[in-house]
Amino acid sequence: MTNKISVLNMIKKFLKDDKGATSIEYAIIGSLLSVVIVGTMPSLSATVKGLFTAIAEQF
Repeated sequence: MTNKISVLNMIKKFLKDDKGATSIEYAIIGSLLSVVIVGTMPSLSATVKGLFTAIAEQF
């Protein structure tokens, strides 16, 4: 009987523990941010290329 109680107590402690939640949240935010950066690179690179081309044509 005491083994069942200690196992239940361990499960309760585990479910209440949220120490790792913050690091997981930061990992998700970092992943989403990297997806956004990678997604905007093609349009950004085309804009920068056009800017440098326009500057180069002035000389």
